[in-house]
Amino acid sequence: MKRIITSIAAVVALSLPLAAFASTWSIDPEHSNIGFKVRHLMISNVKGTFDKNSGTVDINEKDITKSKVEVTIDTDSINTNVKKRDEHLRSADFFDVAKFPTMTFVSKKVAKAGKDKLKVTGDLSLHGVTRQVVLDVEGPSLESKDPMGKIRRGATATTRINRKDFGLVWNKALETGGVAVGEEVTITLEIEMIKQ
Repeated sequence: MKRIITSIAAVVALSLPLAAFASTWSIDPEHSNIGFKVRHLMISNVKGTFDKNSGTVDINEKDITKSKVEVTIDTDSINTNVKKRDEHLRSADFFDVAKFPTMTFVSKKVAKAGKDKLKVTGDLSLHGVTRQVVLDVEGPSLESKDPMGKIRRGATATTRINRKDFGLVWNKALETGGVAVGEEVTITLEIEMIKQ
């Protein structure tokens, strides 16, 4: 019996240092921004945001490549500061938010890409389609304590997708040539996290 207790104690003792290097962080939607831009009329970029988001980040300090990310974005919260355009983007022509109320990103692989930089590969599920994308990440930053005593960190991530890959195919041809809406979309995530 003593030998069993000793073995259990040894396992617990060995796992404690590993646990000390791992921490879970929740994304703070009030201090985070999910933004995008897409070409309009082939002459300029239209920018917008998704104002409702949530998620968690598990950071492994000992081996950052073992970290994990999960993000959920409310598609109905799309905001380009033009009401009529936002209503069109929510319709079945684009995001079809009644049928697909959220999009998600779940990481599958984290790789170092230089000093304070990572490449995070994962599954982006949007409009009923799941495809692999790669986020170029700066961070995570060092820890900082806010005035309320909460521990925070930040990170910035960017990626580009082709909206047609996710079934977002609506467009209109222009008399001058080209189309009304570009296919490539640049996504930028400015994330602030709170330690749990």
